[in-house]
Amino acid sequence: MALRLYNTLTGEKEPFIPRVPGKVGMYVCGVTVYDFCHIGHARAGIVFDMIYRYLQFAGYDVTYVRNYTDIDDKIINRANQEGTDYRTIADRYSAAFDEDMDRLGMLRPTIEPKATDHISDIIAIIEQLIAKGHAYETDGDVYFAVESFPGYLKLSGRNLEDMLAGARVDVDERKRNPMDFALWKASKPGEPWWQSPWGTGRPGWHIECSAMSMRFLGPSFDIHGGGKDLVFPHHENEIAQSEGANGCQFVKYWMHNGFVNINSEKMSKSLGNFFTIREVLELFDAETLRFFILQAHYRSPLDYSDQSLREAQAGLARIYEALALLDDALAGAATATEKVSSAAELTEKVAGLLPRFREAMDDDFNTAQALGILFDTIRTLNRFLAEGGGKSAESRMDLQHLRAAVGEIGSVLGLFQAGPADWLAAREAVKTQQLKISPAEVEELLAERVSARQNKDYRRSDEIRDYLLARDIQLVDTPQGTSWKVK
Repeated sequence: MALRLYNTLTGEKEPFIPRVPGKVGMYVCGVTVYDFCHIGHARAGIVFDMIYRYLQFAGYDVTYVRNYTDIDDKIINRANQEGTDYRTIADRYSAAFDEDMDRLGMLRPTIEPKATDHISDIIAIIEQLIAKGHAYETDGDVYFAVESFPGYLKLSGRNLEDMLAGARVDVDERKRNPMDFALWKASKPGEPWWQSPWGTGRPGWHIECSAMSMRFLGPSFDIHGGGKDLVFPHHENEIAQSEGANGCQFVKYWMHNGFVNINSEKMSKSLGNFFTIREVLELFDAETLRFFILQAHYRSPLDYSDQSLREAQAGLARIYEALALLDDALAGAATATEKVSSAAELTEKVAGLLPRFREAMDDDFNTAQALGILFDTIRTLNRFLAEGGGKSAESRMDLQHLRAAVGEIGSVLGLFQAGPADWLAAREAVKTQQLKISPAEVEELLAERVSARQNKDYRRSDEIRDYLLARDIQLVDTPQGTSWKVK
């Protein structure tokens, strides 16, 4: 199946046909660098990192552009609060963003422009818009005239008259229409400014992304992405000003990831119900956060909680545990023959793993289905190894192919990048550090429980088991003895 993706502009899944065969131009809105990023930003970053990786995996030559908004009201306000300048704030949080993305295993985009490096591009576009009757200047400010662009609101599907009727827009008598938006803002005392044909000032938010995307990808390109919250007004305004200036289709496919919710409410800084990436990574490793995000389809809402992260970590651990067993099997000596009932099933699952993975990903990057296919194969692998398989030359070939396939899948999803034994050991070490009971006390109680069982004091034995379980310690009784692990 050829790649199909959901286009916000049409509201349908469409075959992906790039403008230039074999090449893809993709622009994704980055962050406004005035604070640390929360996991809503992490979702957008991980989603489009996955899309970037898969497009490359599928053989496309991808130019991926993701910007920094390094001049904005929020940055200026933060600088004023701290008694510093906007550049200090922008540089600080640009560096923090890079650190967070690196920790999450992101590939760096092809190009990472900053808005302030493209003031001349911004001014040139505004001049085009004025010349074509799409924009007007008043008192040093320049506004886009929304009524001059017949396609305005075609991305969000809103109605301009309805919006005007219910608008909560501050009345500005200088505007021709209350919905007209700023392309250039006249400078105010104490604010950063640049020289322009309309006096000193700075760009509006929306025009920055139009200028940067067109600079590196041209007036028309393949994919524009971002969070669902950017559909209106940001992306809607980008379309109006870009197509108004150039007279051609701006973007062929618009892609938007869903929200991260806390208690069914969108997580955002304005609501104050957010967790920074750094706070989450103090409790969970980066691959667990990636796994949590990718186990849901990118357009679906995602409900965050500590429990959901623990469940994601447990799911990731099941794959790493299977890979550890697989690596151990491959490290062992081969034998001539073996009889394992699940051998044929494993052969079939291994042969179909990558084709089924591609089929899921070609269906609008369905990572949830792709991970389900991997778990299905892992279940067969575990059964095969439990039956003693993996010793013959034939079955070892299957295991080698499976290991390679999981490596390819991991390279697309940004998962399974650690050695299985190392990842599992690190996970246990962290869990042990977070225990409500010391390992030494666990060992003491375990010894007491062994003695109780020998004396047939099963009541005491059960009390110890329940006491430990309440402290996240799970006992494993085998004919060889009792061991424990963190639940």
